[in-house]
This record gives sequence, C-alpha cells and structure tokens, in this order.
Amino acid sequence: MTLSKTLQAALLALAMTSTLAAAASAAPARPPHFAIDGAQFKLDGKPYVIRSGEMHYPRIPRAAWRERLRMARAMGLNTVTTYAFWSQHEPEPGQWDFSGQNDLRTFIKTAAEEGLNVVLRPGPYVCAEVDFGGFPAWLLRTPGLRVRSMDARYLAASARYFKRLAKEVGDLQSSRGGPILMLQLENEYGSFGHDHDYLRATREQMRAAGFDAPLFTSDGGAARLFEGGTLPGAAAVVNFGGGLDDAKGSIEALSAWRPAGPRMAGEYWAGWFDHWGGPHHSQSPEEAARTVDWMLSQGVSFNLYMFHGGTSFGWLAGANYSSTEPYQPDTTSYDYDAALDEAGRPTPKYQALREVIARHVKETLPPVPAAPAPQALAAFPLASAGSLLDSLDTLSKGQPARWVRAMEEFGQNYGYILYRKRLAAPIKGQLVLDELRDQATVLADGRVIGRLDRRRGDKALAVDLPAGTRLDLLVEAMGRVGFGARLVDDNKGIVRGVKLDKEELEGWTVYPLPMDATALQRLAAGAPAKAGGDTAGPGFWRGTLKLDKPVDSFLDTRGWGKGQVWVNGHHLGRYWHIGPQQTLYLPASWLQAGANEVLVFSTEPPTATTMQGRADPVYETPPPD
Repeated sequence: MTLSKTLQAALLALAMTSTLAAAASAAPARPPHFAIDGAQFKLDGKPYVIRSGEMHYPRIPRAAWRERLRMARAMGLNTVTTYAFWSQHEPEPGQWDFSGQNDLRTFIKTAAEEGLNVVLRPGPYVCAEVDFGGFPAWLLRTPGLRVRSMDARYLAASARYFKRLAKEVGDLQSSRGGPILMLQLENEYGSFGHDHDYLRATREQMRAAGFDAPLFTSDGGAARLFEGGTLPGAAAVVNFGGGLDDAKGSIEALSAWRPAGPRMAGEYWAGWFDHWGGPHHSQSPEEAARTVDWMLSQGVSFNLYMFHGGTSFGWLAGANYSSTEPYQPDTTSYDYDAALDEAGRPTPKYQALREVIARHVKETLPPVPAAPAPQALAAFPLASAGSLLDSLDTLSKGQPARWVRAMEEFGQNYGYILYRKRLAAPIKGQLVLDELRDQATVLADGRVIGRLDRRRGDKALAVDLPAGTRLDLLVEAMGRVGFGARLVDDNKGIVRGVKLDKEELEGWTVYPLPMDATALQRLAAGAPAKAGGDTAGPGFWRGTLKLDKPVDSFLDTRGWGKGQVWVNGHHLGRYWHIGPQQTLYLPASWLQAGANEVLVFSTEPPTATTMQGRADPVYETPPPD
C-alpha cells in the first residue's frame, strides 16, 4: 500500500524536527550574557573585570549625561554604577515620574550607547547623602511606620516601587541581553540591622517585580557588617576608603567571608562629601591611583565612588550625625573631589587614574573629549521682592492647629514651615522648641529676635514679649538624616511642641512652605514688593542675568547669608555663608540667550546687592560667628 503524499510530508517534517531537537540538546548551552561564576564575573562566557565609576542621574543636568558618560569611557571605565532614587520617582504615593531629569531608562541606554555597561542599585534604601537616604518623605506621614523593616505598610510601598521600576528598566537587564549587568540588594544593610527576614523579603520583591539579573550585597569590610548585610545566593562586595592598606585589608576581609565569591570594591571612596560648617574634603590623585593600580593588578573589580559627583539640586541633599555633632547637613555640592569635578571637567585625579588603567588594559582608550568651560559672569543687581511675611498668604494657606506638629503631618515633604501664634497674654521665660528640625528663625511682630540651630543642639530662647505680640517660628528642613539609626524618624519642623518653660503653648496657625514651582508661580503673579520693607528678616530678591549665550558658571553667593536660589525656575539648591561651599553650580542647559530670571530666598540678612558668576567653585570656611 502506498502512503499518501500528505502523510509522507508529515512524517518527513516529524523526522526533521526530531533531528533538530537532538542536535540542539547535544550542542553546548549558550552562556548567559553576564554571570557570577565562583570568584569571577563573566561576560559572554569570558572573565570580566568590572571597572566602574559611580554617577547619579538626578545630580547631573540631563543635557550633560552623554558628555559625562563619554568622559568615563575615555578614562578607561567599562561600566557605570548608579542608584535608582525612589524619592525622585514617586514624589507622592502612586504618582510616578520617570521624565526629564528622572529618566533613568534614557540614562542607562545612553551609557550603553557610549560603550558602558551598568550596575544598578535600586535600593529601596540608597544612602548617597540624599534626603532620607532616598526614601520618599511621605512614608513619614504614617505614624510609626519603620523603613528597612518587616513593617507591612513599608513593604507594601516598596513592593509597588520595585514593580514600577522594573516596568521602566526591566528589559534592559543582562538576563535579557541588556546593559544592566547586576543589581544591588538593599544597601549597606549590615551598618543598619541584622534582620535577614527583611533582606529575604526585599529579594523576593525584586524577583517578583521582574528583576532577574544577578544580585549582590554591599557592606563595609568588617565581619559583623558582612554577617548583617549579606545573604546566601547573593554575591557580596565590600566598601572602603582611605589608602592602599585599607584596600588590601578590605579585600582580604571579603575573601575571608566569601572565599569562593568574586572580589570587588562596591564603593572605593576616592574622595568624600562635605557638611555645612566643616572642611572641604579631598584625597590625593596619587593615593587613588595607587589603590586602583593594586586592584587591577590583583584582578579585583571596582566601582569608584564617585567618578563624577555632581550637584544635589533642589532639596536632594541629606544629612548625617556623629557622636560629637547631633546634626550634620550636607552641602548642595556633591563634588566629592571626584575624577570629574562638579562641572564635569577632568581633574588631576582623572589623568592619574586614566594612566593607571591604560597600563592594565589591552584596548586603546578613547581620546579625552573636550572639557566643559565654565565662565565668569559680570555682576548683576538683585532687588527686594518682598518679605516672606508679606508674601505668606500668597505662598500658603494657613491651617489652624491646637499644637505645632511636624511638617509631614501637614502633607509637606521639603522646604520651610511657619508656625504663628498671637499672644493672648504676655510671656517671659524660656521659649522651648522641642525637637527642632532643623533651624528656626524666631520673629516677634516681624522682627527677628533669635535663631536656633539643631547643629548646635539649640532648643530654647529667652523671651519677654507683651500681650498681642505676633509670634512667628520659621523652621527650615535642611535634609533628613540618611544613614544610621536616626534615619527612621527624622521628621521635619517642630516635632514635639513649643513650650514656655514647661507649659505647652496652644492655638497656632501653620503655613506649609514647600517653595515648589506652584507656590513660586503664585509669588511671581502676586502684588509687587512693598517699598521700604524690612530686609533684615526672611525675604525674596529678584534679578536678571543677561547673557549673549548660555554658559556654565558658578554663582558666587558670598554676602547673601543663607537661603535658596532658583534660575529660570530651576532650583539650584541651598547656600550658606558658613561654607565650605560658597558658590552654586549653574548649568548652561538651564540658561538662555538674553534675560534669565534669578530668584533668591534668604533667611539671614544679605550684605550684598549683586551676584556674579565664577569660572571655578569657591570653597572656604569663615571663622565661626
């Protein structure tokens, strides 16, 4: 009997399919794009030493992302590391922002276009000297909620964050052929706690969200920190600063903890950050070069923290504390004495590191691109735009409150908050601001009668005020603590209450002052400044910077006391005469040819009437007041 042609074709197709399947099963499996294989990283099956530098997309003007990344590749780096900043991506619950300066996806894709792989550190906690360690401030509106813990309310929020973040960049992971080699699980958790249930829950959230690339943990080089911050199944890397001896000791400690794991400096601190009122930190190019030279000679992967620090624009800057200082607010500049300075220019450290890397790699490094060229700008005048108290009703709507409370309880995340009370009876004694966070300007009938500063541990001011006095307490949030045990509850404003000696004062009107774009637009559209107003108190100043063409510069804020600066609506950040930072980086991409509006808010009386631009930043710490 003869088979039909249709049946013959079907049998032939079946035979071919079986043959192909057998051949596929016999062929060696294709290696993953990136893998952690014992003590080695491997890229497409070959040993890979990660030469990374840290850069944070919110701290770099978007228009400069590509040129800064190109500088990294030209120095000999093959990878760039960045945190993802939850606070920037979810400024209010369920409101997501991955646009403009927060466009993480474009930052990662631009890095890949410039020949760089990416290590992503999605948190949810990042430290990074940013406000609240990168957590969104609205988490503090829930009484008792504890971040970095098994608190169900916190875990529900972090799960939502990971899910949304993975939707944005999940397809860019190495597990799917993309540039994101691996992801960090939490961040230096061993310096905070030892709850492995929490670490496992965070890992499960990341995996459930769709993050399936290799994971690693990152901690300081001590056994107790590794014990608290690592998990089986996730590679461990080590963070350290100092010189060559510190590097050798830290890598040795990592190898002792994980003998079979990869050796990597997750953060090699090749510089350091600054606090207001402290010194400007630096590390010699020679020390950084010696350390990187040794790591490369030993096949140790590394991440320079920072390669380019940039600027903590707006309200991004955080704070620390120590055993001797109750509060250490971070400066706006995050220059970090990095290989690229705040404006993106190569430094002597850049050249020293480039020479070292060139000796250890086989490829010819790309030429160093032309550097940015910040320019000096002629002085321009600023005129009073009204006192804060005269503008109060324009900027905010007063809310009655029996007692003063933290700003988060009024739905506010950043900025200033003003507590007002009309005295029904005279008061004399110690005016106590219980748990002041972080600086208060005390005014009686519009006149400044004192200032209290959390940095100094200030809590009380002697007062003698008659009945009918209008008492105003203007409190500035200068950055939430981002590292250590006090991270969990650093609410802002006056947290516990206001007392006269031991008696709590009641009956307040509270004015939240986030100084956001909406409020400043209302200010610009409001009534003109009153002539002859009191310029000794908190107030606004306006000026026009006229340019033939946009250029990078550094605004010199000396003579302007303390406050904030906006240029064309872009918030440059905080300035303060106590230093060490005395200038604010002004990106060319935020300027235009012709007139540029400059708005200054000062809480201390300025002695200058003009501002000018400098070609270079100024660091100096004046003697204490």
